[in-house]
Amino acid sequence: MIDNLNIRLAEGDDTALADCFREHGSLLRSYLRRFVPPQEVEDLQQIVFAEVWRCRHRFDPGRSLPAWLIGIAHNRAVDHLRVHTLQTVPLDVVADPAGVDGRNHGDGLAERDEVQRALAELPAPQRQAIELAYYGELTQREIAEKLRVPLGTVKARTARGLRRLSDILTPVAA
Repeated sequence: MIDNLNIRLAEGDDTALADCFREHGSLLRSYLRRFVPPQEVEDLQQIVFAEVWRCRHRFDPGRSLPAWLIGIAHNRAVDHLRVHTLQTVPLDVVADPAGVDGRNHGDGLAERDEVQRALAELPAPQRQAIELAYYGELTQREIAEKLRVPLGTVKARTARGLRRLSDILTPVAA
């Protein structure tokens, strides 16, 4: 059975477009949201319905009106995206963002890897004390409690470990 709205639209009934908008507007908005930014959906929807009215003589009332509307919406969305392509910039032109200390994040990553390798060379007790202090942000007293060792032992491990790290990392910086 052919829908009355389909016939009215194909025949150019003045009220058919408003009824079509009321009945299928949310469908088109939902469809268009998949392709265009939210702030542009309503404008593009208006363009779709303007084309629906302009091309109503091409619509076959025996076919699915929603499918025809989606087809027009798809074409207009593609046209819209072609016109509004995002400007891209080659990656080699863009500088890496600076870190909180003003240095390049890439530099920080390289340094972090060097520190991780150097830490791996330390004896486990020294490495554990340094990691808890710097990465765990614990005080030496908190480290002593956590490891259940005397405070002097934590201080000695940390001092020896930092001295050894300095020896390991100094050739890398040169």
